[in-house]
Amino acid sequence: MATRHQVRESIIGLLYASDIGNDGIDKFADDLFEEKKIRNKQLEFAKDLYGGVKENLQSVDEEINKYLKEWNLSEIGNIERAILRLGAYEIIYSNLDDAVVINEAIELAKKLCNDTSPKFINGVLDSIMKNKESK
Repeated sequence: MATRHQVRESIIGLLYASDIGNDGIDKFADDLFEEKKIRNKQLEFAKDLYGGVKENLQSVDEEINKYLKEWNLSEIGNIERAILRLGAYEIIYSNLDDAVVINEAIELAKKLCNDTSPKFINGVLDSIMKNKESK
């Protein structure tokens, strides 16, 4: 059975594929989840996360853009963008522990991105978390 980390990694792949123009990727999501042995509660978790990010993409992107300073979301790498979108969605819309969400995003960035990405992703997600806490 898949772990939540593996679920998040699969969702990053789906978000990436969708972002680079593979609009039909949604119909293959169930196949990907099955291939990665994402089942039962983890499958429910995966579908909730993926559907939530897609459904709230505009507001998630707006929130991320507030903290990019010299950048715009469209100017950063596709994998980094997918990780930020998932992490920001989890911080804003889920009841999961924010520190766990940020740590997961950092670990995914270490695995999937270049050497500077984990620090960058940590900074953006930490800012989103602090803004949420101050409300």
